[in-house]
Amino acid sequence: MFTVYVLKSINADWYYVGMTTDFERRLSDHNRGYNLSTKAKAPFVVLFTELYPTATEARNREKFLKNASGKRFIKDYFNKI
Repeated sequence: MFTVYVLKSINADWYYVGMTTDFERRLSDHNRGYNLSTKAKAPFVVLFTELYPTATEARNREKFLKNASGKRFIKDYFNKI
């Protein structure tokens, strides 16, 4: 299974969208600063995860969440909570 996930930085108004087959390890890597693109924004909280059976489906969802419409969806939905 493939996991598409959205993280929010605790220290900044910044979101990260990613995809992995090992979510727990990936989250740990982000929070420990092992990922260059997220190192400066750590630590993170998980906003949501979605499971997909194929890499293609997961990649398509990740691409949507990274485009302008997806970013707007994330901000609009999670700013209401």
